[in-house]
Amino acid sequence: MGVMSFSIPRTIYYGEGSLQKLAELKGTRAAIVTGGNSMKKFGFLDQAEALLKKAGISSILIDGVEPNPSVSTVMRGAKAMSEFNPDWIVAIGGGSALDAAKVMWCFYEHPEITFESIIEPGSMPSLRNKAKFIAIPSTSGTASEITAFSVITDPEAHIKYPIVAADMVPDIAILDPSLPMTMPAHITANTGMDVMCHATEALASIAATSFTDPYAIQAIRLVLDNLPTAYKEPKNLVARENMHEASALAGMAFTNASLGLVHSMAHKIGGEFGVTHGLANAILLPYVIAYNRKSSDKYAYGEKILGIDNLSDEIQKLNKEMGIPSCFKDCTEVDFSEKKFLEVLDRMSKNAFADPCTLTNPGKPCADDVKMLFDAAYYGKEVK
Repeated sequence: MGVMSFSIPRTIYYGEGSLQKLAELKGTRAAIVTGGNSMKKFGFLDQAEALLKKAGISSILIDGVEPNPSVSTVMRGAKAMSEFNPDWIVAIGGGSALDAAKVMWCFYEHPEITFESIIEPGSMPSLRNKAKFIAIPSTSGTASEITAFSVITDPEAHIKYPIVAADMVPDIAILDPSLPMTMPAHITANTGMDVMCHATEALASIAATSFTDPYAIQAIRLVLDNLPTAYKEPKNLVARENMHEASALAGMAFTNASLGLVHSMAHKIGGEFGVTHGLANAILLPYVIAYNRKSSDKYAYGEKILGIDNLSDEIQKLNKEMGIPSCFKDCTEVDFSEKKFLEVLDRMSKNAFADPCTLTNPGKPCADDVKMLFDAAYYGKEVK
Protein backbone atom coordinates (compact mmCIF):
# COMPACT_ATOMS: atom_id res chain seq x y z
CA MET A 1 0.00 0.00 0.00
CA GLY A 2 1.38 3.39 -1.00
CA VAL A 3 1.04 6.78 0.61
CA MET A 4 -2.48 7.41 1.93
CA SER A 5 -4.27 10.49 3.24
CA PHE A 6 -7.05 11.20 5.74
CA SER A 7 -9.07 14.41 5.32
CA ILE A 8 -11.93 15.88 7.36
CA PRO A 9 -13.14 19.45 7.93
CA ARG A 10 -10.72 21.56 9.91
CA THR A 11 -13.44 22.32 12.47
CA ILE A 12 -16.57 20.38 13.43
CA TYR A 13 -19.06 21.99 15.78
CA TYR A 14 -21.64 19.55 17.10
CA GLY A 15 -24.38 19.39 19.70
CA GLU A 16 -27.52 21.36 20.46
CA GLY A 17 -27.07 25.07 19.76
CA SER A 18 -23.99 24.68 17.55
CA LEU A 19 -25.70 26.73 14.80
CA GLN A 20 -24.86 29.78 16.95
CA LYS A 21 -21.22 29.47 15.82
CA LEU A 22 -22.21 31.35 12.64
CA ALA A 23 -22.21 34.54 14.73
CA GLU A 24 -18.46 34.14 15.33
CA LEU A 25 -17.35 34.09 11.68
CA LYS A 26 -14.95 36.66 10.29
CA GLY A 27 -15.87 37.97 6.85
CA THR A 28 -17.99 40.38 4.84
CA ARG A 29 -20.33 38.49 2.48
CA ALA A 30 -21.92 35.05 2.47
CA ALA A 31 -23.95 33.12 -0.09
CA ILE A 32 -26.48 30.85 1.62
CA VAL A 33 -27.44 27.81 -0.46
CA THR A 34 -30.50 25.72 0.39
CA GLY A 35 -33.14 23.47 -1.14
CA GLY A 36 -36.90 23.71 -0.87
CA ASN A 37 -38.99 25.35 1.83
CA SER A 38 -38.21 23.31 4.95
CA MET A 39 -35.32 25.43 6.21
CA LYS A 40 -37.45 28.55 5.72
CA LYS A 41 -40.57 26.92 7.18
CA PHE A 42 -38.85 25.88 10.40
CA GLY A 43 -37.00 29.18 10.85
CA PHE A 44 -33.46 27.96 10.26
CA LEU A 45 -32.81 30.26 7.30
CA ASP A 46 -33.90 33.27 9.33
CA GLN A 47 -31.63 32.14 12.16
CA ALA A 48 -28.68 31.71 9.83
CA GLU A 49 -29.19 35.12 8.24
CA ALA A 50 -29.54 36.79 11.68
CA LEU A 51 -26.43 35.08 13.03
CA LEU A 52 -24.40 36.10 9.99
CA LYS A 53 -25.67 39.65 10.35
CA LYS A 54 -24.54 39.59 13.99
CA ALA A 55 -21.08 38.68 12.72
CA GLY A 56 -21.18 41.69 10.38
CA ILE A 57 -21.70 39.56 7.28
CA SER A 58 -24.28 40.44 4.61
CA SER A 59 -25.83 37.55 2.73
CA ILE A 60 -27.76 36.45 -0.33
CA LEU A 61 -29.97 33.39 -0.66
CA ILE A 62 -29.62 30.82 -3.44
CA ASP A 63 -32.54 28.44 -3.01
CA GLY A 64 -34.55 25.96 -5.03
CA VAL A 65 -31.92 23.20 -5.14
CA GLU A 66 -33.88 20.11 -6.22
CA PRO A 67 -33.59 16.65 -4.57
CA ASN A 68 -31.28 15.49 -7.39
CA PRO A 69 -29.33 18.71 -8.05
CA SER A 70 -28.82 19.34 -11.75
CA VAL A 71 -26.00 20.86 -13.74
CA SER A 72 -28.23 23.85 -14.59
CA THR A 73 -28.94 24.52 -10.90
CA VAL A 74 -25.21 24.47 -10.17
CA MET A 75 -24.54 26.96 -12.95
CA ARG A 76 -27.38 29.23 -11.78
CA GLY A 77 -25.92 29.31 -8.28
CA ALA A 78 -22.38 29.92 -9.50
CA LYS A 79 -23.60 32.91 -11.53
CA ALA A 80 -25.33 34.40 -8.47
CA MET A 81 -22.15 33.95 -6.45
CA SER A 82 -20.04 35.62 -9.12
CA GLU A 83 -22.34 38.66 -9.05
CA PHE A 84 -22.25 38.89 -5.21
CA ASN A 85 -18.60 37.90 -4.62
CA PRO A 86 -18.94 36.14 -1.23
CA ASP A 87 -16.02 35.15 0.97
CA TRP A 88 -18.13 32.47 2.70
CA ILE A 89 -20.45 29.89 1.15
CA VAL A 90 -22.93 28.55 3.71
CA ALA A 91 -24.82 25.44 2.60
CA ILE A 92 -27.76 24.55 4.84
CA GLY A 93 -30.28 21.78 4.27
CA GLY A 94 -30.25 18.24 2.94
CA GLY A 95 -27.41 16.57 1.13
CA SER A 96 -28.61 17.86 -2.22
CA ALA A 97 -28.18 21.48 -1.15
CA LEU A 98 -24.73 20.75 0.26
CA ASP A 99 -23.65 18.82 -2.84
CA ALA A 100 -24.88 21.54 -5.19
CA ALA A 101 -23.20 24.29 -3.16
CA LYS A 102 -19.84 22.51 -3.38
CA VAL A 103 -19.90 22.49 -7.16
CA MET A 104 -21.31 26.04 -7.32
CA TRP A 105 -18.24 26.96 -5.29
CA CYS A 106 -16.02 25.33 -7.90
CA PHE A 107 -17.55 27.30 -10.79
CA TYR A 108 -17.64 30.52 -8.76
CA GLU A 109 -13.88 30.24 -8.28
CA HIS A 110 -13.20 28.90 -11.79
CA PRO A 111 -15.86 30.21 -14.21
CA GLU A 112 -13.74 29.22 -17.19
CA ILE A 113 -14.01 25.45 -16.69
CA THR A 114 -16.77 23.07 -17.82
CA PHE A 115 -18.78 20.48 -15.92
CA GLU A 116 -17.30 17.70 -18.06
CA SER A 117 -13.80 18.73 -17.00
CA ILE A 118 -14.36 17.99 -13.27
CA ILE A 119 -16.04 14.58 -13.54
CA GLU A 120 -12.81 12.58 -13.44
CA PRO A 121 -11.14 12.15 -10.01
CA GLY A 122 -8.20 14.50 -9.56
CA SER A 123 -9.44 17.02 -12.12
CA MET A 124 -10.87 19.62 -9.72
CA PRO A 125 -8.79 22.85 -9.62
CA SER A 126 -7.79 24.28 -6.25
CA LEU A 127 -10.46 26.04 -4.19
CA ARG A 128 -10.40 28.70 -1.42
CA ASN A 129 -9.09 31.36 -3.77
CA LYS A 130 -12.22 33.46 -3.19
CA ALA A 131 -14.26 31.79 -0.44
CA LYS A 132 -14.37 29.22 2.33
CA PHE A 133 -17.17 26.72 2.81
CA ILE A 134 -19.50 25.90 5.73
CA ALA A 135 -21.87 22.92 5.63
CA ILE A 136 -24.89 22.64 7.95
CA PRO A 137 -26.86 19.42 7.31
CA SER A 138 -30.57 19.14 8.08
CA THR A 139 -30.62 15.39 7.43
CA SER A 140 -28.56 12.63 9.02
CA GLY A 141 -27.55 10.76 5.91
CA THR A 142 -25.40 12.04 3.10
CA ALA A 143 -22.50 13.29 5.28
CA SER A 144 -21.77 15.84 2.56
CA GLU A 145 -20.74 18.17 5.39
CA ILE A 146 -17.73 15.94 6.03
CA THR A 147 -16.79 14.61 2.63
CA ALA A 148 -14.93 15.32 -0.57
CA PHE A 149 -17.92 14.01 -2.55
CA SER A 150 -20.75 15.65 -4.48
CA VAL A 151 -23.38 14.00 -6.69
CA ILE A 152 -24.79 16.06 -9.57
CA THR A 153 -27.41 14.86 -12.06
CA ASP A 154 -27.48 15.32 -15.81
CA PRO A 155 -31.24 14.91 -16.44
CA GLU A 156 -30.80 14.66 -20.21
CA ALA A 157 -28.34 11.75 -19.97
CA HIS A 158 -30.22 10.21 -17.00
CA ILE A 159 -26.92 9.88 -15.12
CA LYS A 160 -25.83 10.94 -11.64
CA TYR A 161 -22.18 11.94 -11.59
CA PRO A 162 -20.21 11.47 -8.36
CA ILE A 163 -17.61 14.24 -8.21
CA VAL A 164 -14.65 13.66 -5.90
CA ALA A 165 -12.09 16.28 -4.92
CA ALA A 166 -10.17 16.67 -1.66
CA ASP A 167 -10.58 20.45 -1.84
CA MET A 168 -14.38 20.06 -1.55
CA VAL A 169 -14.12 18.92 2.07
CA PRO A 170 -15.79 21.85 3.90
CA ASP A 171 -13.77 24.14 6.12
CA ILE A 172 -16.40 24.01 8.86
CA ALA A 173 -19.18 21.50 9.56
CA ILE A 174 -21.97 22.41 11.98
CA LEU A 175 -23.94 19.42 13.31
CA ASP A 176 -26.88 20.88 15.22
CA PRO A 177 -29.44 18.13 16.04
CA SER A 178 -32.31 20.64 16.12
CA LEU A 179 -32.30 20.64 12.30
CA PRO A 180 -32.87 16.91 11.66
CA MET A 181 -35.62 16.83 14.31
CA THR A 182 -37.87 18.33 11.61
CA MET A 183 -37.45 15.38 9.22
CA PRO A 184 -40.56 13.31 8.37
CA ALA A 185 -40.39 9.61 9.22
CA HIS A 186 -39.79 8.36 5.65
CA ILE A 187 -36.89 10.78 5.18
CA THR A 188 -35.44 9.74 8.53
CA ALA A 189 -35.59 6.13 7.30
CA ASN A 190 -34.04 6.78 3.89
CA THR A 191 -31.27 9.07 5.12
CA GLY A 192 -30.56 6.79 8.07
CA MET A 193 -30.04 3.83 5.78
CA ASP A 194 -27.78 6.02 3.67
CA VAL A 195 -25.60 6.34 6.79
CA MET A 196 -25.63 2.56 7.22
CA CYS A 197 -24.64 2.09 3.58
CA HIS A 198 -21.80 4.62 3.79
CA ALA A 199 -20.38 2.92 6.86
CA THR A 200 -20.81 -0.63 5.53
CA GLU A 201 -19.28 0.15 2.15
CA ALA A 202 -16.38 2.03 3.73
CA LEU A 203 -15.72 -0.98 5.98
CA ALA A 204 -15.61 -3.39 3.03
CA SER A 205 -13.75 -1.05 0.67
CA ILE A 206 -10.40 -2.28 -0.59
CA ALA A 207 -9.08 1.18 0.35
CA ALA A 208 -10.16 0.82 4.00
CA THR A 209 -7.42 1.28 6.58
CA SER A 210 -6.88 1.29 10.34
CA PHE A 211 -7.75 5.00 10.18
CA THR A 212 -11.15 4.47 8.57
CA ASP A 213 -12.42 1.21 10.11
CA PRO A 214 -13.11 2.60 13.62
CA TYR A 215 -15.30 5.39 12.20
CA ALA A 216 -17.21 2.95 10.00
CA ILE A 217 -17.85 0.44 12.79
CA GLN A 218 -18.93 3.09 15.31
CA ALA A 219 -21.31 4.57 12.73
CA ILE A 220 -22.89 1.14 12.16
CA ARG A 221 -23.28 0.71 15.92
CA LEU A 222 -24.95 4.11 16.31
CA VAL A 223 -27.38 3.41 13.44
CA LEU A 224 -28.39 0.02 14.83
CA ASP A 225 -28.94 1.52 18.29
CA ASN A 226 -30.63 4.80 17.33
CA LEU A 227 -32.31 4.77 13.91
CA PRO A 228 -35.47 2.93 15.02
CA THR A 229 -35.95 5.45 17.85
CA ALA A 230 -35.34 8.44 15.58
CA TYR A 231 -37.86 6.97 13.12
CA LYS A 232 -40.57 6.38 15.74
CA GLU A 233 -39.82 9.36 18.02
CA PRO A 234 -38.79 12.29 15.78
CA LYS A 235 -38.34 14.70 18.70
CA ASN A 236 -36.03 12.35 20.63
CA LEU A 237 -32.96 14.60 20.92
CA VAL A 238 -30.59 11.82 21.99
CA ALA A 239 -31.45 9.62 19.01
CA ARG A 240 -31.26 12.59 16.62
CA GLU A 241 -27.89 13.68 17.97
CA ASN A 242 -26.50 10.15 17.75
CA MET A 243 -27.75 9.74 14.17
CA HIS A 244 -26.28 13.12 13.19
CA GLU A 245 -22.94 12.02 14.62
CA ALA A 246 -23.24 8.58 12.97
CA SER A 247 -23.69 10.30 9.62
CA ALA A 248 -20.55 12.37 10.14
CA LEU A 249 -18.50 9.39 11.33
CA ALA A 250 -19.58 7.33 8.32
CA GLY A 251 -18.65 10.29 6.16
CA MET A 252 -15.17 10.41 7.67
CA ALA A 253 -14.80 6.74 6.81
CA PHE A 254 -16.06 6.79 3.24
CA THR A 255 -14.55 10.07 2.11
CA ASN A 256 -11.17 8.50 2.89
CA ALA A 257 -11.87 4.84 2.01
CA SER A 258 -14.41 5.46 -0.77
CA LEU A 259 -17.46 3.25 -1.36
CA GLY A 260 -18.51 0.34 -3.56
CA LEU A 261 -21.09 -1.26 -5.81
CA VAL A 262 -24.13 -0.18 -3.78
CA HIS A 263 -23.40 3.45 -4.55
CA SER A 264 -22.37 2.73 -8.13
CA MET A 265 -25.74 1.05 -8.69
CA ALA A 266 -27.77 3.55 -6.67
CA HIS A 267 -26.34 6.44 -8.69
CA LYS A 268 -27.48 4.84 -11.94
CA ILE A 269 -30.88 3.49 -10.91
CA GLY A 270 -31.54 6.89 -9.34
CA GLY A 271 -30.64 8.58 -12.61
CA GLU A 272 -32.94 6.28 -14.59
CA PHE A 273 -35.98 6.16 -12.27
CA GLY A 274 -35.62 9.12 -9.90
CA VAL A 275 -35.72 6.92 -6.79
CA THR A 276 -34.43 8.56 -3.60
CA HIS A 277 -30.74 7.80 -3.10
CA GLY A 278 -31.03 6.52 0.47
CA LEU A 279 -33.96 4.28 -0.43
CA ALA A 280 -32.05 2.80 -3.37
CA ASN A 281 -29.07 2.16 -1.07
CA ALA A 282 -31.27 0.47 1.54
CA ILE A 283 -32.75 -1.92 -1.01
CA LEU A 284 -29.45 -2.72 -2.74
CA LEU A 285 -27.25 -3.15 0.34
CA PRO A 286 -28.22 -6.72 1.40
CA TYR A 287 -27.77 -7.99 -2.17
CA VAL A 288 -24.32 -6.46 -2.54
CA ILE A 289 -23.22 -7.74 0.89
CA ALA A 290 -24.24 -11.26 -0.21
CA TYR A 291 -22.15 -10.86 -3.36
CA ASN A 292 -19.15 -9.33 -1.58
CA ARG A 293 -18.94 -11.95 1.17
CA LYS A 294 -17.40 -14.28 -1.40
CA SER A 295 -14.30 -12.07 -1.56
CA SER A 296 -14.20 -10.11 1.72
CA ASP A 297 -13.93 -11.02 5.39
CA LYS A 298 -14.56 -7.44 6.54
CA TYR A 299 -18.24 -8.02 7.32
CA ALA A 300 -17.30 -10.87 9.68
CA TYR A 301 -14.66 -8.60 11.20
CA GLY A 302 -17.24 -5.89 11.86
CA GLU A 303 -19.82 -8.38 13.15
CA LYS A 304 -17.35 -9.69 15.72
CA ILE A 305 -16.61 -6.20 17.06
CA LEU A 306 -20.29 -5.22 17.06
CA GLY A 307 -21.41 -8.45 18.73
CA ILE A 308 -23.98 -9.33 16.05
CA ASP A 309 -24.44 -12.55 14.09
CA ASN A 310 -25.18 -11.20 10.62
CA LEU A 311 -25.02 -7.59 9.47
CA SER A 312 -27.21 -8.20 6.42
CA ASP A 313 -29.94 -9.67 8.63
CA GLU A 314 -29.80 -6.61 10.89
CA ILE A 315 -30.08 -4.31 7.87
CA GLN A 316 -33.09 -6.20 6.54
CA LYS A 317 -34.74 -5.98 9.97
CA LEU A 318 -34.24 -2.21 9.96
CA ASN A 319 -35.69 -1.93 6.45
CA LYS A 320 -38.76 -3.97 7.40
CA GLU A 321 -39.30 -2.01 10.62
CA MET A 322 -39.34 1.25 8.67
CA GLY A 323 -41.47 0.07 5.75
CA ILE A 324 -38.65 -0.09 3.19
CA PRO A 325 -39.40 -2.77 0.55
CA SER A 326 -37.03 -5.67 0.02
CA CYS A 327 -36.87 -5.23 -3.77
CA PHE A 328 -37.44 -2.54 -6.38
CA LYS A 329 -40.53 -4.10 -7.97
CA ASP A 330 -42.33 -3.59 -4.65
CA CYS A 331 -41.19 0.04 -4.33
CA THR A 332 -44.00 2.57 -4.74
CA GLU A 333 -42.00 5.80 -4.44
CA VAL A 334 -41.61 5.96 -8.24
CA ASP A 335 -42.90 3.93 -11.18
CA PHE A 336 -40.64 0.88 -11.34
CA SER A 337 -42.31 -0.70 -14.34
CA GLU A 338 -40.81 -4.02 -15.38
CA LYS A 339 -40.90 -2.94 -19.04
CA LYS A 340 -38.70 0.11 -18.43
CA PHE A 341 -36.41 -1.82 -16.08
CA LEU A 342 -35.68 -4.41 -18.75
CA GLU A 343 -35.21 -1.70 -21.38
CA VAL A 344 -32.55 0.16 -19.37
CA LEU A 345 -30.94 -2.80 -17.58
CA ASP A 346 -27.97 -3.27 -19.91
CA ARG A 347 -27.19 0.46 -20.13
CA MET A 348 -27.68 0.94 -16.40
CA SER A 349 -25.41 -1.99 -15.59
CA LYS A 350 -22.61 -0.76 -17.86
CA ASN A 351 -22.85 2.76 -16.45
CA ALA A 352 -22.81 1.45 -12.87
CA PHE A 353 -19.78 -0.72 -13.60
CA ALA A 354 -18.00 2.40 -14.95
CA ASP A 355 -18.89 4.44 -11.84
CA PRO A 356 -15.81 5.47 -9.79
CA CYS A 357 -17.21 3.80 -6.66
CA THR A 358 -16.85 0.38 -8.33
CA LEU A 359 -13.06 0.70 -8.18
CA THR A 360 -12.94 0.13 -4.41
CA ASN A 361 -15.51 -2.68 -4.21
CA PRO A 362 -14.12 -6.01 -2.94
CA GLY A 363 -13.30 -8.67 -5.51
CA LYS A 364 -13.25 -7.95 -9.21
CA PRO A 365 -16.85 -7.38 -10.30
CA CYS A 366 -17.65 -7.12 -14.01
CA ALA A 367 -20.59 -5.53 -15.82
CA ASP A 368 -22.39 -8.90 -15.89
CA ASP A 369 -22.09 -9.14 -12.10
CA VAL A 370 -23.68 -5.70 -11.79
CA LYS A 371 -26.49 -6.78 -14.13
CA MET A 372 -27.07 -9.89 -12.01
CA LEU A 373 -27.27 -7.75 -8.86
CA PHE A 374 -29.72 -5.31 -10.45
CA ASP A 375 -31.86 -8.26 -11.54
CA ALA A 376 -31.77 -9.78 -8.03
CA ALA A 377 -32.58 -6.47 -6.35
CA TYR A 378 -35.46 -5.77 -8.75
CA TYR A 379 -37.19 -9.13 -8.42
CA GLY A 380 -36.05 -10.07 -4.90
CA LYS A 381 -33.97 -13.04 -6.07
CA GLU A 382 -31.18 -14.77 -4.20
CA VAL A 383 -27.73 -13.55 -5.24
CA LYS A 384 -25.81 -16.16 -7.25
